[in-house]
This record gives sequence, C-alpha cells and structure tokens, in this order.
Amino acid sequence: RNLRQEHGIIPKLVIIMSENASQAIQTYVRMKKRYAADILIDVDVQAVAQSDIAAAIQQANTDTTVQGTILQLPIDDVSQTEELCRLIAPDKDVDGLSADGIYPSATAQAIDWLLAGYNVELSDKQIAIVGRGKLVGAPLEKMWRQRGLDVHVYDKAKPATAAELQKCAVIVTATGVPHLITAEMIAPGAVVVDAGTASEGGVLVGDVDDASRQRSDITITLKKGGVGPLTYAVLFDHLIEACLRQLGKL
Repeated sequence: RNLRQEHGIIPKLVIIMSENASQAIQTYVRMKKRYAADILIDVDVQAVAQSDIAAAIQQANTDTTVQGTILQLPIDDVSQTEELCRLIAPDKDVDGLSADGIYPSATAQAIDWLLAGYNVELSDKQIAIVGRGKLVGAPLEKMWRQRGLDVHVYDKAKPATAAELQKCAVIVTATGVPHLITAEMIAPGAVVVDAGTASEGGVLVGDVDDASRQRSDITITLKKGGVGPLTYAVLFDHLIEACLRQLGKL
C-alpha cells in the first residue's frame, strides 16, 4: 500500500505454470493470488505449454512493470527445470529458484522462520529432510548445512526408514507423496514440518498420515494454514524488496 501511495507503483508478480498443472498446483497458485489481492499486489498467472515457457520468462524479464517472476514447479518436462529457472532475471527471482538469484528459497526460509518463531532449537539435534526437491528440500539442506547443523537427507535414491527417522528430533518432509510419513516413523517429542502438497480425491493433502496427526506426543504443522501462509509472506516480502531495489531504495 505504501509503494502505491508514495511511489505510484503497484507491485506485480508473474506466475508461469504448466498448462497441464495438477489440481493441487492450481489450488496452490489460486491461494497465492488471493493472498496477494489482500495486500494490493497484482498477480498475473500464465498457464502455458512447455515450449512457450522460455519466451514467457523472457517477456517477464523485460517488462518493467513486473518486479517478480515465478516458474511454478513441477513443469511437464522436469529435465528442463534447471535450464528454465536460470532464465529468470536474478533481481526478479523472488522464489529463489536459480543459483544466481539474490533471494533465498521462499519455502525454505518460511520453514526456518516457522521453527525459529516457535523456539525450536536446531543445534545439537539430528534433523531429517525427506525429499530433495528444488523448492524445499535442496535449498533447506544447503541453508542448514551452511550453519553446521546435523542434517540427514532422504529421497527416492535413499528412502527414509522408520529406524532412521526415529533418531531425528526434527523432520521436514516435502515429497508430495500422500501418507509417506507414518506414525511409527516419528519419535515421541519430535517436531514435524509437513510441506508436502498433493491432491487426493480433489482434497489437498500432505506427506504425513492421519494416524500421526492423532498423536499427542509429537508436534506437526497443520494440514491447512501451516507452512503455506508463511511461504506467501516470505514470497511477497521478497517482491516488495524487489520493488524497493527497482526504485533505488535498497
């Protein structure tokens, strides 16, 4: 609102997504757009064919009315993910998808803020990250390893077992595989951040099964209103920062 009133700028975010995006991804994008509308930010969602993604990114790069660009993952041809993310202008990469960007991963930063906000101490604890995706697992692993934390990462090549996860005081899961994390995998007193998103029967679900959520001796983020809203806050915080950079205020 201040940017609009003082500088006549309406912050604008372009979200480029696959025309074949899943129902879960479409819902997630709609939620971002709704959040943006509440804080007077313009969001342009472009559902395009795989062959048109590069051109859409380049168009957003050159549009001076656009301060942020997101390539909503996954795309149809995942082998092109790195190449396409590198096309996003570093100063507009508000989701932190490219190695050359100036902003950290929005979801990874949101998870870090969430745990800090609830005074969850990460030092001297074993931490599990389930999933090594570009949006969550990989950037979160990098962030925490740089701090010297004891991080154990599991993915398709190295699946998590109950015996291994039970040793971890903090578990972050972001695979998009419903019910992957079961109650017997989680030790009493553990903190679990469920950042997985999938659609099951038209309903958004996470990675953690319902039996785990019935336990009173562990702490798990909510199915709805957990990591997502804080991720939006980080994302649009980056966008506003990008606006200020454009104005020469940073």
